[in-house]
Amino acid sequence: MADAGEDSRALFGAAVRAALEAWPALQIAVENGFGGVHSQEKAEWLGGAVEEYFFRNADLELDEVEDFLGELMMNEFDTVVEDGSLPQVSQQLQTMFHHFQRGDRAALKEMATLITQRKCKVRATALTTAGETDEDNDANSMEQMEVAATNDGAATNDGAAADGVCPQPEPSGPDSQTIKEEDIVEDGWTIVRRKK
Repeated sequence: MADAGEDSRALFGAAVRAALEAWPALQIAVENGFGGVHSQEKAEWLGGAVEEYFFRNADLELDEVEDFLGELMMNEFDTVVEDGSLPQVSQQLQTMFHHFQRGDRAALKEMATLITQRKCKVRATALTTAGETDEDNDANSMEQMEVAATNDGAATNDGAAADGVCPQPEPSGPDSQTIKEEDIVEDGWTIVRRKK
């Protein structure tokens, strides 16, 4: 019986890591070195830290999980996640932990497999704003990122994993990625709005 518990715990750990590896915000932070030279090691550590957090706090509310993940991203990767993915990843993790608590290994394994299949590979590239010249490239200049997502996993037999999981990047012309004056707030920060 102890082996089944250890097996379930290992399966939960693998599911947590799958969810975090499929999280675009974390992928971008790691690929661009937001956590410094040890970004990849921090991402691997993050999986263990999240797993341990669930085991130490069995009755977590969704907002507690969101706050914990948000703090980890801020402290370890100097990243504020505002793309709407934080509640989604938190919900996935919480659902996986409920499966673990009930001993439902099949549901836990299925969820981890689905997440892995739907994994998006993201890439962030810096864009120049309209009218930017070489003289504007000083310490106070702003950078804008374009994020492109591609489906990196295989679709399931019923095709459910391929539908709408990884949004295709929109074409970026010179007019589609300009910063509006009302989006620039004090201290050089830019408000990034989701396209509809």
